[in-house]
Amino acid sequence: MKMLNIETLLKENSYPGRGIIIGRTPDSTKAVVAYFIMGRSENSRNRVFVEDGEGIRTQAFDPSKLTDPSLIIYAPVRVLDNKLIVTNGDQTDTVYDLVKAGKTFEESLRTREFEPDGPNYTPRISGMLEFANGDFDFSMSILKSDDGDAAACNRYTFAYSNPIAGKGRFIHTYMTDGNPLPSFQGEPELVNVCDDINEYTDLLWNSLNADNKVSLFVRYIDLATGKYETKIINKNS
Repeated sequence: MKMLNIETLLKENSYPGRGIIIGRTPDSTKAVVAYFIMGRSENSRNRVFVEDGEGIRTQAFDPSKLTDPSLIIYAPVRVLDNKLIVTNGDQTDTVYDLVKAGKTFEESLRTREFEPDGPNYTPRISGMLEFANGDFDFSMSILKSDDGDAAACNRYTFAYSNPIAGKGRFIHTYMTDGNPLPSFQGEPELVNVCDDINEYTDLLWNSLNADNKVSLFVRYIDLATGKYETKIINKNS
């Protein structure tokens, strides 16, 4: 698979929706996780990321303008023992609870399907990193309608062992803007990552569409020590 330039991908797509990037830094010392949200409606844009323990959650920037919290207020990132879970909805809690109970990432997500927001039927995208012995593996998932059919859910899981230095995988909810919004298709895209968290955070944020971007989370985890650094940018601040 050809590596794509993440800056170009984002700048040329006004509305990828919500996106997850997971990979390894070029110097091979850190795992990289990024998650961003975008919005077209006032309700979707009225959000910020806030830290919540070792993870993050969304909350309304202006509570008086919050109309429907059901699909926009959730914990995108949670940490369970040696695992980091990142998703675009409340399936974060599903994965956390069922993995804790002994199920796999894939088994956990078989209990869920795409969001009930027809006609878009927004896909649920998820990722999980598992750390052990100074290294990590990760999985990514997408649950989406069968070409807009609300009666059929297609579930795809992609597992990556021994992630290669300098490479990340990028999955997002929509291929591009539209009415209805077209769901992501294919394997998670192969994209570049940076050694420096500040450089990568700025690159991602500055590449997202200025009108539609809402919030960005980036975390670098040191594979030798387990220590991590987190960056959060909110358009509403």
